[in-house]
Amino acid sequence: MLALLLALGLIIGAQPDAQAPLRWGGDAEGGSPFVEADPRDPSKLTGFDVEIAALLANELGRTPQFVQIMFTSLDQSAERGDFDIGLSGIEDTPARRAALAVTVPYYQFREVLTVRTSDRDRFRSVSDLRGRRVGTLGGTIAYELLLEAQQTHAIVAVSYDDDVHPYSDLAIGRVDAVLLDHVLAERAMHRVPGIFTHDNAVAYGRYVGILAPGQTELRDRIDAILRRAMQDGRLEEIFRRWHVWNDDQPRLYAQVLAAADPSSSGRVDGAVARPSVSSWEAVRRYLPALLRAAFVTLVLSIASMGLAIAVGASVATGRVYGGWLLRLVLTGYVEIIRGTPLLLQLFVIYYGLAGVIRLPAFAAALFGLGLNYAAYESEIYRGALEAIPRGQLEAARVLGFTEAQILRLIRAPQAFRLALAPMTNDFVAMLKDSSLVSVLTVMELTKQTQIFATNVGSWVLPGILCAALYIAMSLPLAHLARRLERRWKAPGQ
Repeated sequence: MLALLLALGLIIGAQPDAQAPLRWGGDAEGGSPFVEADPRDPSKLTGFDVEIAALLANELGRTPQFVQIMFTSLDQSAERGDFDIGLSGIEDTPARRAALAVTVPYYQFREVLTVRTSDRDRFRSVSDLRGRRVGTLGGTIAYELLLEAQQTHAIVAVSYDDDVHPYSDLAIGRVDAVLLDHVLAERAMHRVPGIFTHDNAVAYGRYVGILAPGQTELRDRIDAILRRAMQDGRLEEIFRRWHVWNDDQPRLYAQVLAAADPSSSGRVDGAVARPSVSSWEAVRRYLPALLRAAFVTLVLSIASMGLAIAVGASVATGRVYGGWLLRLVLTGYVEIIRGTPLLLQLFVIYYGLAGVIRLPAFAAALFGLGLNYAAYESEIYRGALEAIPRGQLEAARVLGFTEAQILRLIRAPQAFRLALAPMTNDFVAMLKDSSLVSVLTVMELTKQTQIFATNVGSWVLPGILCAALYIAMSLPLAHLARRLERRWKAPGQ
């Protein structure tokens, strides 16, 4: 009887696992041919990684279930166990193999250079781009290659959060070239007119699946499925259907199938190999870049706050002293800015207005942050102006002061003291909100930290360093503001 109960318990305990879906993580923003919403039915996904996930799930006797994860967070989500396997054009790197359970490679890609068609004969290789701006995705093999090229060829590496805007910026002249996977480059050539991709490979890389470090048993089962799919042609069929099959794949498959150890990380000939380094060594290498990014963050925040104060004070003054039409216009500005996300405003200023005016990334970030915070600052100043006792204003008028003199000599100085504390809070908030300008290719502190964390495979040390730098920038300002408050405090308060 006891044996029967134990057997029944084992059957019941095993059944949910067998029927559990295969949760696979990816980023649908990456688009075709990896993962994207099906244009015919947006509730469904399409792409070769979608089909590979379905193949794996079918072989495992499970159903595929997609988990949307931002591409730059896939490694951290895999380590947390947010999904069973990550598939979204994920590159095979030493850092990933050291931190996660990584499958055998299932696709080999070439890092290729894309330029404007008019420059195809002038810029044939990375060495031809000395002193030029070259765009790519942050935290990728291509970005690491460009960082090396910065030292040898004085190239300016421009990091993007997606693979769409590098090519659109190339077309309008914001960058001079783009270095990315040939799969992305070929897709961009169909989408963006006036660009050309060179066939020769700058380097080679491979796409792999990633699992949590402890999921080696599931990883080994997936490796076996991938090998069978390489042998019987199912992977080839998938890649041909998406028009990405080429002569590199048979050589990759032959090497994978011939490998004696299924978990071996033996590299494809010509692949980009980088030695693994300790976390502290990585900190030493990245600390100068973090300090430069912190300086950019501080300068951007100070300049943006200066603009916000100037515009905010003007808006507040106009709403207090202006006529009804001016008050209506200024109120509309404040409500529109406060009612829409800062990220949307940045996109509109940098990308949306590119056909009218092509602002440099730093200038667009400055105007975006400054004009956004100006709306909030104006409300602070307007409240402070209206908080000045009316008796003082009436007394000044009786003494013959003009309204301009009353504002300059009586009302504004007292209002500034009232507004100082919330102004300080807004500046600290702006320091943190400046992280959003990375979407405009500005290499500020949080973006540089994100790249650092992606390349070392951990957020612990990069996160601590980033937090320390933010605190180091914000605490002196808060201390200064408190000193000014004490110095300017009205008598008797």
